[in-house]
Amino acid sequence: MSNTSDHAPARQPNDLESYWLPFTPNRAFKRTPRLIASAKDMHYFTPDGRAVLDGAAGLWCTNAGHNRDPIVAAIQRQAKTLDYAPAFQFSHSQAFELASRVAALAPGDLNRVFFCNSGSEAVDTALKIALAYHHVRGEGARTRLIGRERGYHGVGFGGISVGGIVNNRKFFGSLLTGVDHLPATYSREHQAFTKGEPAWGGHLADDLERIVALHDASTIAAVIVEPMAGSTGVLPAPKGYLEKLRAICDRHGILLIYDEVITGFGRLGHAFAAERYGVTPDMITFAKGITSGSVPMGGVIVRQGLYDAFMRGPEHVIELFHGYTYSAHPLACAAGLATLDVYRDENLFGRAKALEAAFADAAMTLRALPGVLDIRTVGLAAGIDLASRPGAFGKRASEVMERCFNDEGVMVRVAGETLALSPPLIASEAQIGEIFDKMARAIKAVQK
Repeated sequence: MSNTSDHAPARQPNDLESYWLPFTPNRAFKRTPRLIASAKDMHYFTPDGRAVLDGAAGLWCTNAGHNRDPIVAAIQRQAKTLDYAPAFQFSHSQAFELASRVAALAPGDLNRVFFCNSGSEAVDTALKIALAYHHVRGEGARTRLIGRERGYHGVGFGGISVGGIVNNRKFFGSLLTGVDHLPATYSREHQAFTKGEPAWGGHLADDLERIVALHDASTIAAVIVEPMAGSTGVLPAPKGYLEKLRAICDRHGILLIYDEVITGFGRLGHAFAAERYGVTPDMITFAKGITSGSVPMGGVIVRQGLYDAFMRGPEHVIELFHGYTYSAHPLACAAGLATLDVYRDENLFGRAKALEAAFADAAMTLRALPGVLDIRTVGLAAGIDLASRPGAFGKRASEVMERCFNDEGVMVRVAGETLALSPPLIASEAQIGEIFDKMARAIKAVQK
């Protein structure tokens, strides 16, 4: 593992004003910026060379760690060989190779892969495939999409429509029409301080029957859920929940989509959470971990039967009018292939599974700290809810995040009053302990 000695100080930017940061309070950030200059393995490095232990895998994405040599070398080789190939009417060999590798990791007959560039694009792609699938089958009245409260499905208009995060929705008008939502699966009263999937909450899937009765199954195209809602605080699916959703969808001819942008590629100890839960959806969206965050990429894995439904017209006619200029970009494909090699060669999915119990135990050491209301863990992910200060929702968690970065040398995620941890899958038990020890000091410090 590299240390600060390998990372020389970097130049500070001459102007912070032009860049409008996403999902960031810009004025506060620009008063006290948290800048990153380089990264290696488990650490980021600041412009002055200070090491920061990555407790968040960047944004849930650097599952193989940072700047891994095989991935870097693959990207460099590809950049020298083929910088870009058109994605429409042409392609390149790495796109087909990566698609076959991804399909081989997916469960059941999920074996057709449509590439895009992000989780948001993956979700919108899956929703469009669902609508088009019913259309080509002569059931064009199935246009309604069902999401879930407290769900996060990216920032496209489709994703925020089926998503259930208030601030992602309220500024942007009516969004897609004909969308409904299942209830959130989290209840602190019934699930507080749970390791793994909570025992309470499986019955909440039955609400889909209420939605079917309200709208009629003939109008509903698809249901989309995260097996673990990561961005809203690490909310694992309750025991039996996904099984019930699958059964109801089958009963009414509704497609089931798993948003595995966060849970894909090892976060829950398997290539996909669908394997962990033994419940196969009709589509899986992925992104983030496919390239360990090194090059933007996303995609949708589709069951054979859905793909076949489109392949019935004249062979010279486009079957699905959808795609992106940078679908299966050569650099992203090279990064993806190298990343899958690292996952396989280092058994990182198995490593995450083996570390899960120790990770959960380390997370629960924060339970007795003042202001900690709940802790949830599943796989290598943890959500810690903090008590809010009167009239200042989110301020305490933000202060913990800032103190972790500036004083403790560890990066954590914050969403509202929840701290989220999801370290790279290469983390050692000692580094996991270090992450939670540093968090504990930061949480104690902000109580003063």
